[in-house]
Amino acid sequence: MFIGEYTFKVDSKGRMSIPSLFRQELADGDARRPNADRPRMVIVYGADNQKMLQVYTQEAFEALAADIAALPRGSKNRVILQRLVLSKSQPLEIDPDGRMVLPAFLRDKIGLEKEAYFAGVGETFEIWKPETFQDADAASVEGWVEELGDDFDPLSLLGN
Repeated sequence: MFIGEYTFKVDSKGRMSIPSLFRQELADGDARRPNADRPRMVIVYGADNQKMLQVYTQEAFEALAADIAALPRGSKNRVILQRLVLSKSQPLEIDPDGRMVLPAFLRDKIGLEKEAYFAGVGETFEIWKPETFQDADAASVEGWVEELGDDFDPLSLLGN
């Protein structure tokens, strides 16, 4: 599971370290990788208005692709998912130094410059421009507090 938050520098070629806990999860999620020291991952960059990159392990992405393929051919949901997930994805590998090289078009899409913010969200992790994440997170929290109250316990969402 991907958990936690981290900020790492991005160099001019788009190289950035991946949090060590995330590297281990990516390696565990790519047991059939052809190169033992280069775990694979898939980045879903999605629709034009998506402000972050969502990163899947190789196995989790293959499972997601299978779920999409199981939908009825030509159905609206399948077509949408094919366009916004399968077509808008980029496979990458971790280099032997524990870094990834993010292509320029992906850095440009989310406005990534000198730093990248990594947010573990369970099955996947997200890569954000730090300022964009701060703005989006502040807006979300403000909305939740307004809706649920200042003393809201997030664990109450789990029910009984």
